[in-house]
Amino acid sequence: MLSPDAVVDAVEAAGFRSDGRLLALGSYENRVFQVGLEDADPVVIKFYRPGRWSDEAIAEEHAFARELAAAEIPVIAPLEPANCEALGCGPVPVFGGFRIAIYPRRGGQWPELGTADDRQWIGRFLGRIHMVGAAGRFAHRGRLSVDAMGRQSVDYLLDSDRMADYIADRYDLVSGELLDLVEARFEAAGPLRKLRIHGDCHRNNVLWTAAGPHFVDLDDCMTGPAIQDLWMLLAGNAAEMRAQLADILEGYSQFANFDPVEITLIEPLRALRMIHYAAWLARRWHDPAFPLAFPWFGEVRYWERHVAELEEQLMTLEQS
Repeated sequence: MLSPDAVVDAVEAAGFRSDGRLLALGSYENRVFQVGLEDADPVVIKFYRPGRWSDEAIAEEHAFARELAAAEIPVIAPLEPANCEALGCGPVPVFGGFRIAIYPRRGGQWPELGTADDRQWIGRFLGRIHMVGAAGRFAHRGRLSVDAMGRQSVDYLLDSDRMADYIADRYDLVSGELLDLVEARFEAAGPLRKLRIHGDCHRNNVLWTAAGPHFVDLDDCMTGPAIQDLWMLLAGNAAEMRAQLADILEGYSQFANFDPVEITLIEPLRALRMIHYAAWLARRWHDPAFPLAFPWFGEVRYWERHVAELEEQLMTLEQS
């Protein structure tokens, strides 16, 4: 367990003098806190969920963030601890058995992206990130794939016995047909350019200030196609999303090339995310924070609705 004293002790072990003020911040995968400092702005400390990433994968996340910051891209990179010996001098700082990262605090609001100017702005932002992302490679981060996000998620859910038999039979059938079609769409798209990307780029993971958009965390950075960082920013009906994507790509293309064939992968990627999200909740259900935050997840009606949504997504793919 992370007590308030342990959180403050970790910040002070890194070389910062805390004034004792502590605020827990919203995060499901990790434990994140804002900690006040004496005579300085607060910092944010992240305690990584044990077992989720290797030291090497976390070190690549930190290195990517610092690479982007060095290119003057508004991504908040972790601070270098002043006291290496107190936190271990390995690839990732460690305190009390937890891998940690400490960041300067940066505020902001979730973006509405309600205007063409805002959408072009975030397109330029992502284009700059991908320009840097294409210049190097991850060796230890995950790779976006139908198997990792789709088939492994389906296997986990079916093995977990979370669904009633009559729902599990429907789920097995529709998920299999859906993933077969998703794989066919990826194959039809041909070889894709894979680069270092944010990986989980939806509006809740972007903060916006008068200076524009920024990310405070690259916890899910991975290797994948550029479209993965674009499609989750879209909202509305098909015509509205096409117009939004055109605006984003107008800004994006000022800094990075985009292969239009990747647009055909938006609905396949949506299908993968729907499947992966349900499995993510199931994998984390032992964490006490998850039943509190998602009380509907264990209900039969959730699974009935989830399977119905997968069936609708299968129809969308078949008709597109």
